[in-house]
Amino acid sequence: QPAGTEVEVRDLFYATPARLKFLKGGRTEFGHALDVVRRLSLAHPEIGFTLAEGPRPALRLAPAAGDLFSARSGRIGAVMGREFAENAVAIAVEREGVALSGLVSLPTYNRASGAAQFFVVNGRPVRDKLFIGAVRGAYADLLARDRHPSVVLYLEIRSEDVDVNVHPAKTEVRFRDAGLVRGLIVSAIKHALAGAGHRAATTVAGTALGALRAAAPAPALPIGGAFPSGARAQSFGLAEPPARDYQAPLAAFDGFADVAPAARVDPATEVDDGTAYPLGVARGQVHRTYIVAETEDGLVIVDQHAAHERLVEERLKRGLAEGRVARQILLLPEVVELGEAEAQRLLARSAEFAELGLVIEAFGLGALLVRETPALLGECDVRGLVRDLADELAETDQALALKERLDHVAATMACHGSVRAGRRLDAAEMNALLREMEATPFSGQCAHGRPTYVELKLADIERLFGRK
Repeated sequence: QPAGTEVEVRDLFYATPARLKFLKGGRTEFGHALDVVRRLSLAHPEIGFTLAEGPRPALRLAPAAGDLFSARSGRIGAVMGREFAENAVAIAVEREGVALSGLVSLPTYNRASGAAQFFVVNGRPVRDKLFIGAVRGAYADLLARDRHPSVVLYLEIRSEDVDVNVHPAKTEVRFRDAGLVRGLIVSAIKHALAGAGHRAATTVAGTALGALRAAAPAPALPIGGAFPSGARAQSFGLAEPPARDYQAPLAAFDGFADVAPAARVDPATEVDDGTAYPLGVARGQVHRTYIVAETEDGLVIVDQHAAHERLVEERLKRGLAEGRVARQILLLPEVVELGEAEAQRLLARSAEFAELGLVIEAFGLGALLVRETPALLGECDVRGLVRDLADELAETDQALALKERLDHVAATMACHGSVRAGRRLDAAEMNALLREMEATPFSGQCAHGRPTYVELKLADIERLFGRK
């Protein structure tokens, strides 16, 4: 619309008309209008919307056809974009007369703000603290604190169980049973993400490919594509290559110290082909940090430390839920020096730590004696673990039980017991890690929302080399 004019945005069913004035050069005002129209369009997919700034429409959405589920799905894709639709999981649950449906993004598909979070209650778009807090809680163990998922959630509830007159703009609501609604949101999101298994966002590969393309190009070769030799080789900054011995044994490739070649794999320990697995079969280890695996249509690069950290964390959580966290007795108990206040915080929770497999006791003023650690952690950094747990308690609410903060505590423990970067793995260990990732929920990302692996399709690799 021309600068200085007003556009009326009306919620056709509930809200009173709201007037948004576009000032000259006022991009902020237009951004607010766009946000309002997006929220209204998600709430009412059966209605078409057009928003224009000047002669060209900035947003044009046709009425969605089909049943309510199909209409909502189509409108979500139109508003949120194809990338969101490709990297989201569906939710459809009902509990005690409350129905929740929609799409939530994989943890590895995240943003720097919560601007891409949309909530609809009984056909009314809302921006409610309960929803925002529940979503944050559901992703607490999967994203860093400064990252936010993208979600579109629809809540259907009896009108007598919700108060819509909390805020003048009708953007907030109050539920008669807020605990039920919050618990439904958190559990539904966690269950949906767990069902996604090791899946990571498709945008991870795009980011990796973009970084590769942005790298400096290699020096151009002379016409004909052959490397120069002799004095001309030196002028190109290249060392003269040695004479080739085509009869040299394949053992010469052992010179690559940072790669564990597949030639060393014992055929008896290698799975049949292996590339049919979702994460493929391990072909080598690069810089003792990254596992390279071959799949049917590409390759996968795995961060071994981040992946194993997630696996250990999930094992710890399962063990505690089943009441069977195995412990290992330290041959020589570890003495950890702390401040007096830190030591007291940990000792006050010693019984809860024992349930998690960590047995501590007082050892003088401001010191602790660690006698047992969770068996899953193996040979872990006991002192670093205890100090990190002390920091965890200092930063969080002391009134909460450790079980209620299990995700954070398990993540802290797992970090000290996982396969570290710099450790050489053999083929059996690498393949075992890949198979466990495929069977473990949330294994596609670490506790900070970073991907544990990057998958590159063969077509993408061929484009990097100009073959397509």
